[in-house]
Amino acid sequence: MITLKRILVATDFGEAGDAALAYGRALARTFGASLDVLHVAEDVATRMLAGEMYVAVPQTLQDEVEAAARQQLEVRLIDDDPDPLPVRRVVLVSNAPAASIVTYAKDVGIDLIVMGTHGRGPMAHLLMGSVAERVVRLAHCPVLVVRHPEHEFVVPDTLAVVARA
Repeated sequence: MITLKRILVATDFGEAGDAALAYGRALARTFGASLDVLHVAEDVATRMLAGEMYVAVPQTLQDEVEAAARQQLEVRLIDDDPDPLPVRRVVLVSNAPAASIVTYAKDVGIDLIVMGTHGRGPMAHLLMGSVAERVVRLAHCPVLVVRHPEHEFVVPDTLAVVARA
């Protein structure tokens, strides 16, 4: 028997991340699980280091990046369901998103990670790598990778659609 108590959706706020969120919500409802929705925001201070030269970055810039990420989470988690899911909104700061996702999942006892992938071609994959691939290799729990566009199997319940009409 599969028991899922806590599901993590990792999102970069793209279309693939939105598709992963739809899957994560559907799975959480099906299994009665709670949902953690995580975004790894860029650490702008360390990203702006160029070789051996240090560039001073005001803390307000990092604060703005994190605030924008929290706002994006809120927008995506607006739920008009009368019985909303228990959701934890998480913004981490790192330039190693795969490691941050895996560490968070292990630290809080996640049972399943759901995340999107862009399905880039082999050359782009070779040059940039894949966060999803690294998470699959490093995660302590199962990982569901959703490609966008994908073969959709999360569809609205017909009765729920009729009832809302």
